Amino acid sequence: MILLLAWLGVAAWVYLIGFHGGFWRSSPVLSAGAPTGKARLAVIVPARNESKSIRESLGSLLTQEYPGELAVILIDDNSSDGTGEIAASLAADSRLTIVRGQPLPAGWSGKLWAVHQGLSHAKAQAADYVLLTDADIIHAPDHVATLVAKAESGGLDLVSEMVHLHCETLAERALIPAFIFFFQMLYPFARVANPARREAGAAGGTMLLRRAALDRVQGVKRIANLLIDDCALAKQIKSTGGKIWLGHSERATSARVYAGWREVGNMIARTAYEQLRRSPLLLAGCVAAMGIIYCAPPLIALFAHGLARLLGALTWAAMALSLQPTLRRYRVSPLWGAALPGIATFYLCATIVSAARHYAGRGGGWKERVYPEPPAQ
Repeated sequence: MILLLAWLGVAAWVYLIGFHGGFWRSSPVLSAGAPTGKARLAVIVPARNESKSIRESLGSLLTQEYPGELAVILIDDNSSDGTGEIAASLAADSRLTIVRGQPLPAGWSGKLWAVHQGLSHAKAQAADYVLLTDADIIHAPDHVATLVAKAESGGLDLVSEMVHLHCETLAERALIPAFIFFFQMLYPFARVANPARREAGAAGGTMLLRRAALDRVQGVKRIANLLIDDCALAKQIKSTGGKIWLGHSERATSARVYAGWREVGNMIARTAYEQLRRSPLLLAGCVAAMGIIYCAPPLIALFAHGLARLLGALTWAAMALSLQPTLRRYRVSPLWGAALPGIATFYLCATIVSAARHYAGRGGGWKERVYPEPPAQ
């Protein structure tokens, strides 16, 4: 039995490293570029209680080196921490429009309702491209121009980036590179960009969309109740023949700090069970797969004997090496690669917590909102 588990671990990692879209390479990265024309661009920023970052985030958008018409539309989603007032202090810039969010209607998630209001604004309706970006993202001066240049050069309907996440606290150094690693595993970037593959994914921090493609899928109305909204929108775009691209960013960073383990755990638990389509069977399968892929190899390497021990050690080394490109991207110690089994166990526990919260009627809680029973996808 132990030898069988060891061989299953080997087979899993041979597939993941060799045949799963090269996800572990932590690429591609969006390279600098300049737009060929002067496309009209509307930036939509949904914000709820983002007083810590909103000034810097909006400031970075209003200082973009973009040759075309640029409009920034902030939707203040009923913030209670002064987010709207801070944004209003920047309103002397004519490119900034502040929209006071309407009450959340039934059947909508909070973020998508805010995005919908932004998309309905006249400036967004008239735009050639729409950039959806979070209120905690800081943009380099050439970021917007680079995104539009990528869309123009590739004839793309969606350009999305995994922005560089904050990675300074102990919890972040341990868990954030693995978060990127697991995201790449779920949505291999090369497969996402391949029109012949069904896989579709996006990272919500930065999503540049062609307005015509958005209109083709009725904006965000079709996915109004979904919590993993970025990937759902990417799926909508790709299913209608749209070309999409997903990569890493060196021109956008997140200012959100996860000070401790609980904060990262809550971030994972918010959508983990949604990722499993709220299915107990898929949850059971996830537990079994994570046990075979991540937990069994180090245990076999430490406590088994003979061939099984050798296979366990080789598999443990393979998973540690596969994490190295992501660890280098975040400039953290390569030794965290050896800890991947323990980190994966933390993520698995957060997924189980996510399921428990769902059945307790507290699934999807975020920003003082709780979505107890989202409709089945």
